[in-house]
Amino acid sequence: MHHTFRLILACALAAGLQASAEAPRVAGYQGIWFTLGQKGEYGDKYSGGLGTYTAKHKPIAVYAPEAKKTFFTYGGAKDGKRHLLIMASYYDHERGVVPQPVVVLDKQGVNDPHDNASIALDDTGHVWIFVSGRGRSRPGFKFRSVEPYSIDAFEQISEEEMTYPQPWWIPGRGFIHMFTKYTAGRELYFETSPDGVTWSEDHKFAAMGGHYQNSRVKDGVVFTAFNMHPGGSVDKRTNLYFLQSRDFGESWQTIDGETVDLPLTDPNGPGLVRDYRAEGRLVYMKDIEFDEAGNPVILIVTSGHHMPGPEAEPRRFELVRWDGAQWVYSAAAPAHHNYDMGSLYLERPDLWRIIAPTEIGPQRWGAGGEMALWESINHGADWTKVRDITNDSPLNHTYARKPLNAQDDFYALWADGHTETESPSHLYFTNHDGTAVWQLPYTMDAAFAVPERVLSAPASKE
Repeated sequence: MHHTFRLILACALAAGLQASAEAPRVAGYQGIWFTLGQKGEYGDKYSGGLGTYTAKHKPIAVYAPEAKKTFFTYGGAKDGKRHLLIMASYYDHERGVVPQPVVVLDKQGVNDPHDNASIALDDTGHVWIFVSGRGRSRPGFKFRSVEPYSIDAFEQISEEEMTYPQPWWIPGRGFIHMFTKYTAGRELYFETSPDGVTWSEDHKFAAMGGHYQNSRVKDGVVFTAFNMHPGGSVDKRTNLYFLQSRDFGESWQTIDGETVDLPLTDPNGPGLVRDYRAEGRLVYMKDIEFDEAGNPVILIVTSGHHMPGPEAEPRRFELVRWDGAQWVYSAAAPAHHNYDMGSLYLERPDLWRIIAPTEIGPQRWGAGGEMALWESINHGADWTKVRDITNDSPLNHTYARKPLNAQDDFYALWADGHTETESPSHLYFTNHDGTAVWQLPYTMDAAFAVPERVLSAPASKE
């Protein structure tokens, strides 16, 4: 049924019968607040302002040089309530303004940001929104903008089973889409398409009880790093795996070039980077990038327990990189919660950076905290905190997300929220140096607004 629907829709699109609608505008940027409801002595497993959640929705922002705009998607809240809206907007770098954001999809009473979306641009400039489903009960959707570099109207391309969408456009080839299906736990799949309309079958990628992954594409090479869930339990997530493809998913190799058979089913088999399970450590996937030689660099948080509080300590951001001959490990920055999420920026060989909520926030044991900028000048071996990006905040900041092709004046996007009680959630962005923070307008009385500069960072720690 899934692929039959795609074929029918593809024929309809080819015949010019696609349905499209002007996307409704919302007068302001209001992020979704959420609590998982899995509470312990030190609070919820995770909760707060989760408009830019999860780390497995990639990317959620992308810069288009032709339009000089960074397009982004986030989980919005209808009238500030726990009612998820899939939102799209952009930051106009020339004018320094944002428009009233648009509703791509009203999730019809869903309050869960697991259903947030990812974004992509194809080589014609059309904006694609891949909306996550949840499990096998709520479907996912693909949408395409009617006009290039525009969010005014979207057409629905498909309705299907997919969670944690990670769509990547490869010039000259099309889309490769890494995603999850709840077929036996959270199993990994991928699919390909030359145009976003006609898609391949879903290819099962990894099936070891469940997985979370971070993927990335550069120069036609697809990298993915992922963990595994022993017995299907997300609370036991552990181990680290890596695979790559240089031929649009036709074949997949380990870091040393061994071609593997899919799906992966042996936890101790090909692709295993490190057996964290044997060390009693949990692994939370955060980001993946390429260094100047094209080698993978992976950012994770390791922890001793799945619930918040001192029992899980030490938690830490760790960097795992391939140096051309072996995997190299280093501690990057402190983490105070398993769901502290940061982004990795490999700017040049002698400057690697992390933007993450590494500092304790006003809700001590909640997800997130105060944002900080960390730098390394020796390929991640040592890290120094350069500055606090936020400070003295009333609410915890969460999920700092890096735009694809990030520009200096819109370098990371995140949300805030109270982690112990329901609260409004604002959205923020910072510049390359982390010296200023702008808040997207929570309410708007005009079609466009200049984001308000709300924070100036203190002086460098150097």
